[in-house]
Amino acid sequence: MPEGGAINLDGRGLTAIPAEVFQDASLTSLSLFRNMLKELPDGLWRLSQLETLNLGDNLLEAIPDSIGRLRQLRMLDLGHNRLTSLPEALGELTALSGFLYLSNNRLAALPESLGNLAALRYLNVSDNLLTALPARLGGMKALRELRLYRNCLTSLPVSIGDLVHLKELHVQQNRLASLPESVGHLRELRELDLEDNALTSLPQSIGELGQLRRLNLRNNAIATLPSSLGHLARLTHLDLRANPLRNLPEEISALADLEKLDLRWCPLEHAPKWIAALQARGCTVYQ
Repeated sequence: MPEGGAINLDGRGLTAIPAEVFQDASLTSLSLFRNMLKELPDGLWRLSQLETLNLGDNLLEAIPDSIGRLRQLRMLDLGHNRLTSLPEALGELTALSGFLYLSNNRLAALPESLGNLAALRYLNVSDNLLTALPARLGGMKALRELRLYRNCLTSLPVSIGDLVHLKELHVQQNRLASLPESVGHLRELRELDLEDNALTSLPQSIGELGQLRRLNLRNNAIATLPSSLGHLARLTHLDLRANPLRNLPEEISALADLEKLDLRWCPLEHAPKWIAALQARGCTVYQ
């Protein structure tokens, strides 16, 4: 293997990492995806030049503080394991810029130190047991995509509004009862998925998401919508299915780019007259 090279040991049924892996300290990429590793040896942390480390789909129950020594890591996959917690040392990996996968574990909380990962662009912590997010989440200012679906979140931190470069936010299948006004600061957001939560209303600030294309609010408890929805000039898809809506704000009729409006299973008192105008200009409306 050449210096600074890569080792791929995916799907080998390994219960331990072969000792020869640790012989080249200049190794930059190591993939151990889909094995049967239950713990990580000390030798792993001596590979200080690693930039990519894939430990996804193993049997890991814990990650030691020593992971903080891998200061060159740009991409880290810890998804599909049995992790119940993460060390604060994860926040020392400030070179992480590509992705951090933590999905499909048993995490009930995330370390506050994640807020130190200011260069990270993609974070996936879906399919866990999270009830809250770090208050310092907003420190991850380079995030472009944040996936939080299928957790137990009841709220989002105010600091989420500091993720000003975020383009996709996926929070479906949680227990959110409200959104902070600060979501209106996510001016580059293109997609917002809030399906299957417990939302009863939306903040007026949602109308400040001028780049938003897709808004999914299916299966919540929203009885009224803010008039500010009419400011979402780039919106193409609006899914309002299965909400107790009896009326719709007329401002929705001003959404010139709207291609799909889904109103199924909403107990509207009557279909607004402007629905016909939307359909006439090519918008598909499901009722």
